[in-house]
Amino acid sequence: MYRKRVAAAVLLASAIVGAAVPVAAARPVDPVQRQLDLLVGSDGVPGALAYDGRTTRTAGVADRESGRPMVDERGRIRLASDTKAFTATAVMRLVADGRIGLDDRAERYVPQLAGRTITIRQLLKQTSGLPEYATLVDWTRPGTPEDYLALALKEKPVFEAGTDWGYSNTNYLVLGMVIDKASGVGFRTYIERTILRPLHLDDTYWPAPGELSLRGPHARNYGIHPAAPEAGRVDVTDLPGYEFGASGGLISTPKDLNAFWDGLFGGRLLPDWALRRMTQDTTAIGGRDVYPAGSRYGYGLASIPLSCGGVYWGHGGDLPGNSVGGGRATAGRGTVTVYTTTWAAEGASLRHLQGAVDAALCAKHR
Repeated sequence: MYRKRVAAAVLLASAIVGAAVPVAAARPVDPVQRQLDLLVGSDGVPGALAYDGRTTRTAGVADRESGRPMVDERGRIRLASDTKAFTATAVMRLVADGRIGLDDRAERYVPQLAGRTITIRQLLKQTSGLPEYATLVDWTRPGTPEDYLALALKEKPVFEAGTDWGYSNTNYLVLGMVIDKASGVGFRTYIERTILRPLHLDDTYWPAPGELSLRGPHARNYGIHPAAPEAGRVDVTDLPGYEFGASGGLISTPKDLNAFWDGLFGGRLLPDWALRRMTQDTTAIGGRDVYPAGSRYGYGLASIPLSCGGVYWGHGGDLPGNSVGGGRATAGRGTVTVYTTTWAAEGASLRHLQGAVDAALCAKHR
């Protein structure tokens, strides 16, 4: 979830005490802070944060009732669909180890897909045509990945596998099941062993079954509850995160998420050829979903053009109570995570969220 564009303004301040004194130039307005302020002041976002590895900028509050200050880069957040980048990386680790093949049919690992020509590559790239399962689930009743997949398979395919691109959480639900089978330890344990522990992401975790709250420091999240939209924006901090699984279940912090992007693109998780495959075997998706012109989708990663040239690689995540955007830019321009405490995936709020990402990564070039 991303976009470009931000402008910096220069303010002049003057002071006159008795005789005239020199006019002093004030500091330029911080373009990242301006986008966060717009999210809160213009878009009604309760709290917003941007962390670039050095500086944490915030706007708004962490709790509307108490007025508690917004959390910093160590506050826990639901990664939502940013989880897909972790899942895709784990799949590519299995590919690199020769335990699965990109062109293997998914039915080899997930018997429910018997007779379908869907491959691992198509699942990673969101080109399988599998219908969205998340809109079919009764989230008040826990189920299994097999239950959720069965709901999707009752629907007609959105398109024939490999003929189009269509974002669907079902692709990554299935990839979690593939990891379960190929690793023998379950996708949560496998991701912990191959990603979280090697990168020392100590504040990133999978919620336990039935666990609704966030551990450690965190902001409250506000949004329209799907089961009671008539109530307007309410507190939706507590959610059945375990049920979101391999497509959206991880809980982390801006600091840890930045460390993941740096570790992945710094070559600490995969061989060079595997990372190249993730970022070179891509589909043009500009203008689709939340993606601006020039965007491309690879294996659980998207490239987003920057206003200062080049691109950044990352993903986005949205739930009724929060949005997360950001990633790592090319040419050593850095890494950033932007987080809002309500859904900010369309209109002005999306432009401002993406603008904060762009401003942070283009800071050296302004």
